[in-house]
Amino acid sequence: MTLQFVTAWASVRFRGVRRLVKAEPTLLLHEGRLLHDAMRDQRVTPDEVRQAIRAQGTGALELVHAVVLETDGSFGVISRSQYGAGSAVDGVPERRTRHDVGQQPVPGSSSDCGR
Repeated sequence: MTLQFVTAWASVRFRGVRRLVKAEPTLLLHEGRLLHDAMRDQRVTPDEVRQAIRAQGTGALELVHAVVLETDGSFGVISRSQYGAGSAVDGVPERRTRHDVGQQPVPGSSSDCGR
C-alpha cells in the first residue's frame, strides 16, 4: 500500500513520473482501417477489435470511424454517424506506420473522399 501511495503522490506532482506510470489511449482503428502496428504495440489482436465493434451492435469495420484502447483497458468504439467533430478523440495520437499507410481506404471513408 505504501508503494501505491508513493507512486500516486509522485505522479500527481512530477510530470516525468506521471508519464512512466500512466497509460495513454491508443487509436487501434481509424476510418475503418485497422492500425496493425498500434495493435501489436498494445498486444491487441484484430479479433479483439472486431469483438468490441460487434459488442456495440455494428457489423462492418467501414461503419466505424475509430476504436480507441482506453487507459483502463476497455475499448471505445465510435461509429461514423456518432463521430461529429471528433472532439472526443482529441489528444489520441494516430500512429500511421509503414504497415498502415499501404492499406487501401475503405469505400465511403473520408480519406476516400480526398480530404
